[in-house]
Amino acid sequence: MNSFFNDKRVLVTGACGTVGKELVRQLLEEKNVEELIALDNNESELFFLEQQFSYHTNCHYFLSDVRDRDKLTRKMKGIDIVFHTAAFKHVILCERSPFEAVQTNILGVNNIIYAAISNNVKRVIFTSSDKAVNPTNVMGTSKLMGERIMTAANSNQRQKGPIFASTRFGNVLGSRGSVVPVFREQIRNGGPITLTDPEMTRFIMSIKDAARLVIESSFFSCGGEVFVTKMPAIRIKDLAAVMIEQLAPRYGHPPEEIAIELIGAMPGEKMYEELMNQEETRRSWELECYFVVLPAFSGIYHKIDYSYADPVLKKVDAPYHSGNEKPLSKSELGAFLTKHNIIEF
Repeated sequence: MNSFFNDKRVLVTGACGTVGKELVRQLLEEKNVEELIALDNNESELFFLEQQFSYHTNCHYFLSDVRDRDKLTRKMKGIDIVFHTAAFKHVILCERSPFEAVQTNILGVNNIIYAAISNNVKRVIFTSSDKAVNPTNVMGTSKLMGERIMTAANSNQRQKGPIFASTRFGNVLGSRGSVVPVFREQIRNGGPITLTDPEMTRFIMSIKDAARLVIESSFFSCGGEVFVTKMPAIRIKDLAAVMIEQLAPRYGHPPEEIAIELIGAMPGEKMYEELMNQEETRRSWELECYFVVLPAFSGIYHKIDYSYADPVLKKVDAPYHSGNEKPLSKSELGAFLTKHNIIEF
């Protein structure tokens, strides 16, 4: 698979985000791409990103916003593969400013599609979210629309053009906005840890694995699919307990003195994390590392042969959500956090 990228020019939007930055690292250090274009609208973070990878002379960094269609079109000239990670991701902020979410998370996707078609890009991968499944908030709804627009772009092409696909994954532990940095600061301050509901479950993934699976989905994609990454499930209360056990002594606090305060679920927050709903199971395959949700409607102008090497199952019976999966034990969760250096301080 590494050779697939050897002669490719790749563009990453949202390159300064948690997943975007790891995509940049893996594409440069592990995939040996011919050229990488990194776009972001965060001036300071883009500067630091360029400093971090300054020894890679095949990477170029540009201030850009996905709302700027003309800029995207210029930067995609000669590009083979696009990884679109730029988005507004904070649920509460999107609720307060819904049209801002629409402009970036929906119209921004449309701009990516326009620029890719204009430049005959080979493949475009959109990074989606668990919140796109049965959405209960603006952010999730905007991500679902992003997926649907990508699938429609693939379906509506009259002539041969880019392959458009999406990759949907859940919590990336340690990323900005994840619960890990929140718990860590609360433990540093001696508690209490604020827990929404002790029965709440979530999927988890390391940043490195999330980026790897996004990259691999570009290799497998046929067009219009949504790749759903397989992930281990945890109880949020177990994450709090393990983090207290591991971090409290480092900050000079006895673990038994760190209280856990129940504050109740936030508006629109689910008790479990959904990555594939019941309706989608009717048109899904199971692969080794993914479920693949095929488009609900076939292509208008072209018939796509959906085939994947060594599928596990061509029929999926149950929705894929964290409430259906056996959660990691506390010892397994602790080992996961240690292996991936997720709670280092």
